[in-house]
Order: sequence, then C-alpha cells, then structure tokens
Amino acid sequence: MATFDLTQIKARYGIIGRDSRLDQVLDTALQVAKTNLAVFIQGESGTGKEIIPRIIHDHSLRKTKRYIAINCGSIPEGTIDSELFGHVKGSFTGAISDHDGYFGAANGGTLFLDEVGELPLSTQVRLLRVLETGEYIPVGGSEPKKTDVRIVAATNVQIEKAIREGKFREDLYYRLCTISVKMPPLRERGEDVLLLFKKFAMDTAQQYSIPEPLRLTPEAGRVMMSYKWPGNIRQFKNVVEQMSILSEQRIITPEILQQYDITPSAETTDLVLRDASVATQPSDGTVEHTLKMMQLMIHSLKMDVEMLKEKVDNGSRDSHLVHQLPAPIQYSELSERTDYAETPELPDDEDEEDLNLEKMERRMIEKALRRSRNRRKVAADELGISERTLYRKIKDYGIEE
Repeated sequence: MATFDLTQIKARYGIIGRDSRLDQVLDTALQVAKTNLAVFIQGESGTGKEIIPRIIHDHSLRKTKRYIAINCGSIPEGTIDSELFGHVKGSFTGAISDHDGYFGAANGGTLFLDEVGELPLSTQVRLLRVLETGEYIPVGGSEPKKTDVRIVAATNVQIEKAIREGKFREDLYYRLCTISVKMPPLRERGEDVLLLFKKFAMDTAQQYSIPEPLRLTPEAGRVMMSYKWPGNIRQFKNVVEQMSILSEQRIITPEILQQYDITPSAETTDLVLRDASVATQPSDGTVEHTLKMMQLMIHSLKMDVEMLKEKVDNGSRDSHLVHQLPAPIQYSELSERTDYAETPELPDDEDEEDLNLEKMERRMIEKALRRSRNRRKVAADELGISERTLYRKIKDYGIEE
C-alpha cells in the first residue's frame, strides 16, 4: 500500500492539526484517490469538508481533467436538474440552446456535490441512475448520455434521520457511501484551537499590516478550547479576525473574549474559580476577579442551555440554530481529541417560556439576519442550514427582513 508524507500534504493544502484522526482522514482520502469509489463526507457546517474532495482529485488519475464543486443547497429546486444534467434547446422558457450540465462538463473528472442532503427527491432519482449506469437524460431530452464522473458528496445534515423521515433515499445513500469520512467539529480538537488561533492571528496581522499579532493568556486559551464553536472553523476564523482588528489589547484575556460572546464552559470556569480560591488572604482584586468569573459562569450556563435546546431541536427539525458571529469564510483543518464536560442538566425551575423551541429558533434566525445585514447566504451559512431552508423558515415565521 502506498505511503504519503502527510506533513507535505498538510503544508500544500494549509491544513493545521496534529491529531491521529486528522492523519487517518487524510490517509483515507489519499488511499482512495487512485480508485473510482464514491466518497461520502459527513460533518458540521464549517469543519472544512471541502478540502477532502480537492485532495482526492489532485491525487487521482483524473487530476488532469476538470474538478467541479457544487453547493446543492444554493441551487433553486426548479433549476437544479438542468444545472446538474443539462437540458435541450426549447425544453423550457429561456432554454435557447443545448446545455451540458455539470455531469457533462465534468466528464472524465471529479464532481463534488456539497450539501447533497438538500437535493429534492426527484433529483435524487436522477443521481441514482447516473451512479448505477453512468447515464443521464437531459431535461427535455429523450436520448441518454454517457458520463464518466467520480462523485464525492458531503452533507452537514443527519443523513440517517433524513432517511427515516423520507427526505433522502436509502439506496442513494449506500451508492454514495462506498467510503465514509467523518469530519470532527472544532470543539473536539483540543489544542489545535491554539494552533489555529496563532495561524489566523498572524495571517490577519500580516494582511492588514498590524504591528503585533494577538496572543492568548493561558486562561483565555482554556476558554477558547472549551467553547462550543457552533460555526466551527468558519466562526473561529471570523472571531480571531475581528479581535485582531478591533481589540486595543494585544494580549487576549477571558474578559476580552467575553466582549465577543466567547465564554468558558462550566468546567473551565470552575477550574478558574478553584485556582482563585487558593490564596489565603485574597485581595480586593482577587475578589473582583472571582466575581467576574462567576458572571462568566452564569453566562456560560445560559449558552449550554441553548446548546441543549439545539440538540432537542435537531430531533424534530433540520436546523442548527445557535448563536454565531457572521463569517462567510471557509478553511480546512482538523485535529486533537480532548474530553469535555457534558452539557449540564436544566434546573428544575427553568423558565418554561425560555424552553419554547420555536421562539428560540425564530430569535436565532432574526439575530443571524441582523448580523449579516439580511444577506441570506451569510445568515444560512452561520445557522448551518441551506438558503432554501432559511427562506422557508422566514416565510413560516413571518419574519420581516
């Protein structure tokens, strides 16, 4: 079996991470690259799924042919069949000439279908035919066309749940999932958070001619590692860039992180409070610091409650609506595993109104729209849903943009 220099691979694609799971993901991509097997990538929005199909294509026998990446969730349902499979002249209004579609254009190469879980069922049937026979029929056409395309697909939805709900075909899933790759979320990557912070801080300082890049105190580093990061790498990079430009202080403390809504988990806050309690004669400054950390702990518990609500919501909805900062930026890294505290149980006297999932969902949508200045693509990315889903929820809740 071929061996690869993973250090060179990471350097070539700008990948940051030292965890063995990272090496396993990269090694899987490189080993399968020389085959024609379909690869299915699962992971939350913002985890860097898009780098894996690029690596696969670049190390395959198809590397001299075209590589086309498609976001299936951003293409309107009424035109997606035409975009993927082409159409013949006169098949619908505006079809003034024949169109090959992506399957025709990528013949001999690689087609990356991002957000494949958002495909309409009718389109899934067409895609299954291509995978089984290598043939497709353009919209409005009658003669099948041949194509030789390597398919790599990715999704951030819970595909097993989508299958149970009848939103995704089980036979298509098994066709796509010959090789499965799981991208870990940022909150499970331990000290890679510190490596990424250093990388993004230095890049931002260089890009905007900032004399001194940001640095983290040890306490701030623990807060960054314990934070949930619902937007993963995309959110993290945006936060570091914002702090690099807006913060007057070059040494980042937990108090500064709080200004950007980055607060420690209850476990991290308890550790800080225990450290603060070892002084035999606490000064006024220590007491003040302890009070501030108690405030951080209260805020952190509120964030954990929101994350628990999100988990409950995911059992009955296809949304991932949690607090995030806007950042339509993609990056591609993975990494180290550490253990984290479980989400705390809700207190018995929790306000029932706060547990209204629909109100929480609507509030998160409104907040994302405000932060993105009503740019639906940006808001949808930060919420971890497709533009089509966001548009539907805006209509359902009667949200004014």
